[in-house]
Amino acid sequence: MKSSPFKISLLCASLSAQAYAIAAIDEHTYANLDEVVSTHLYLDLNVDFADKELEGFVEHTLAWKKKQARSLVLDTRDLTIHRVIYETAEGTWKAAKFTLADRDDVKGSKLTITFQNQAKRVRVYYNSRPEASGLQWLTPEQTASKSHPFMYSQSQAIHARSWIPVQDSPAMRVTYQARVQTPKEVRAVMSADNTGAIIRDGDYHFDMPQAIPPYLIAIGAGNLDYKEMSHQTAIFAEQQILDASVWEFADTQAMIDKTSKMYGEYAWGRYDLLMLPPSFPFGGMENPRLSFITPTVVAGDRSLVNLIAHELAHSWSGNLVTNATWEDLWLNEGFTSYVENRIMEEVFGRERAVMEQALDTAGLKALLTQISEPDTRLNLKLNGRDPDDAFSSVPYTKGQLFLIYLEEKYGREKFDAFVKSYFKAFSFKSVTTAEFERYLADNLINKYPGIVSPEKVTEWIHAPGLPADAPNPTSDVFDKVDAETKAWLTAGKAIAELPSAQWTVHEWLHFINNLPRDLNQERMVELDKAFNLTDSTNAEIAFAWYMLAIGNGYEAIYPAVEKHLTGIGRRKLIVPIYKSLISHGKKAWAEKVYLNARPSYHPLAQGTMDDMFAQ
Repeated sequence: MKSSPFKISLLCASLSAQAYAIAAIDEHTYANLDEVVSTHLYLDLNVDFADKELEGFVEHTLAWKKKQARSLVLDTRDLTIHRVIYETAEGTWKAAKFTLADRDDVKGSKLTITFQNQAKRVRVYYNSRPEASGLQWLTPEQTASKSHPFMYSQSQAIHARSWIPVQDSPAMRVTYQARVQTPKEVRAVMSADNTGAIIRDGDYHFDMPQAIPPYLIAIGAGNLDYKEMSHQTAIFAEQQILDASVWEFADTQAMIDKTSKMYGEYAWGRYDLLMLPPSFPFGGMENPRLSFITPTVVAGDRSLVNLIAHELAHSWSGNLVTNATWEDLWLNEGFTSYVENRIMEEVFGRERAVMEQALDTAGLKALLTQISEPDTRLNLKLNGRDPDDAFSSVPYTKGQLFLIYLEEKYGREKFDAFVKSYFKAFSFKSVTTAEFERYLADNLINKYPGIVSPEKVTEWIHAPGLPADAPNPTSDVFDKVDAETKAWLTAGKAIAELPSAQWTVHEWLHFINNLPRDLNQERMVELDKAFNLTDSTNAEIAFAWYMLAIGNGYEAIYPAVEKHLTGIGRRKLIVPIYKSLISHGKKAWAEKVYLNARPSYHPLAQGTMDDMFAQ
């Protein structure tokens, strides 16, 4: 039979990826991936809100790599393992011996399952515990509806092991199916085909036919309604935020269409969004088919939708082509930040895209003065640290600037062709930095010699800080804001004369972030009275203002800051505020606020803050 062009294309891509294959060494997993790999999971789970646990079993379909191997090693963290059975070559099921090692603070507990003969499938019966780092359990009072409890997962980086016994490494990929049972009035959703979740009946079935790394397995359950935005997109959310979310993210389909034209067809079928409660610790999580989104970006003016562009961009960089270890995180986030900005340019114009580049670059430069030099490298060395430590603006924005640098050197036409070929060559595969460097050399650096040297590539990826010739995005719009700011600060221009009514959120952020850190109280009062910044309904603007005000000793903000810190759990918008309060002599007040807010924070945020206040 004649092969289809699509199959030939996939075969060529696979052969291309094999040519660059370099074995990944993932120090954050116990899994014996060189001996056996789980290729498919079946989850059968009951959501127990009363005991704050998931209870049931996971079934692994196994592919053995070594004939002599007789054990399967899985990652777990704070799981109770009840029993393990396995399917023999004859199709019968037998009890398997297993041992659960002592808990390591970073990696959790090693689960070793041994067999008499190589098993086709193995089932692990278990339950999670209330302290699972990858799950958040909310009471009805902590939700928007106030009527039903809510549960959601956050598996990145190595938190899937806290609710599934699994080979928890981005170096492997697995398909999955699931049955999830909840109270009848609660809807469950997953990072999968959610067709089975449309009817709310307490018994839900899911299928994820594309292979994904375990950190992209995700679950949510709550008083969720559903509303379509387009033929390919929809929102799952509590009723109180559903319509506002549909309006806010109405451009999602246009983003999909534009990105598909630039970098190859969207590979995941639908792209839906799950609006989470305010306790969600991140802006978004790129779980395939169903990105998880913070409500803090529902600003009422579509000013913060670059977050949607970012999570969508992960459908190519991260979900389709995945970092093989967490030391290679920049391959996920640098590419995604670059693609995100290209999406924003295509949908909203070059001016807005450049403003966002400039804001992010300013934030990166500030961070580079605050963190240790080794952590300013793209190819980070964690040396046993928790992979959550890899997440900063370095992999995101420094990675993006590296790609902008290459685009500027080679021109957009050549660089777009390279990026598209990279996504195609490594589709549904995990990539190390070394593999990327080889592919970059063969398909860009050496293909067009004399433009960028191998030494310059090495400097970007392996040297600390930013190269001297790194891009420095600037915006004419921001130059005008700076001129207005100077006229107010030094030339006696009245604050009412500032053209702020026409400013975008990006101009507001630039204005606030670049105000002097030593403004006197009269100036602070004048600003607040003119623009009501303390009570801003835009979470990003409010955050920028609070950071300025804390540093300048403007205490009128404190009631609003307390409301802010107790109302949301997004780490980007709360951690720097706590740090600033502590550094400005307000540790006792900050700790009092934190202890009140702590029960509503996600375990990831709790861990960050507990360490901060323990110092």
